[in-house]
Amino acid sequence: MALYESNYLRLLQVIPEIHRLDGYYRSSVAGDCDLHVEILERSRYTITMSLSYFFWENNSRVADPDMKVRLYLDGKLAEAMRFSGDHRHPELRKLSRKHRQDLNSRWRRNVLLNKWLDYLMDQGHLVLER
Repeated sequence: MALYESNYLRLLQVIPEIHRLDGYYRSSVAGDCDLHVEILERSRYTITMSLSYFFWENNSRVADPDMKVRLYLDGKLAEAMRFSGDHRHPELRKLSRKHRQDLNSRWRRNVLLNKWLDYLMDQGHLVLER
């Protein structure tokens, strides 16, 4: 649970107004890919969202890591529900290799989310407005 709590706090650093946002948002910073955020579902106690970079491959847009994250507002937790992609971004490739031997896929997903959120904060990503 400590990892999920840490993910929640880091996510609030990158998306401080997440409790009031709805729809699609983008954060652009110099020297990094644009971060794409979409609120997929909202209920009284949860928010489900996607976090991704977009890459162009064979004339089509590819979302990578195409991560689906659920926030539990009452428990102040954030869990990476799934992610997919070949990790086209060099930092994501490095993080994935480093944590490949971790316990299981759920743990790996959430460690990757935790480290990626650290990276996004270091890069200066901040999602506020559309």
